Amino acid sequence: MPVIRSTQTTVHEIHGARFTVHANPTTGSAELCAWRLDVPAGTPGTPHTVSREEVLHLLAGSPDVVLDGERSTLAPGDTVIVPAGSSFCLDNSGDQPATAWVTTNVGLRATLADGTVIAPPWAN
Repeated sequence: MPVIRSTQTTVHEIHGARFTVHANPTTGSAELCAWRLDVPAGTPGTPHTVSREEVLHLLAGSPDVVLDGERSTLAPGDTVIVPAGSSFCLDNSGDQPATAWVTTNVGLRATLADGTVIAPPWAN
């Protein structure tokens, strides 16, 4: 039975956010990826377009999400489904950190506004 202990997670940081990997191919998951996203207070988001569907479930904080141009403020317990091909951004302009649990399929790519394509290691 694959059990990933909290001491076995890998942490990646980019654009001011922290991604703590719990499930992806490096931990033994063949199809799904799951990570904890921590965004400090006052951190602006980075708009990007995703190649695969993502599901973000907010655990703490009240960040704003912009999904295909539509802005919404989240509260703990809210879930955002980001369809493949959608433009997405998570802004945490408030004074409290935000924490979310995020899942997707292996192979996610993110295309930034300048055309840069990222294959995030937490989702590959």
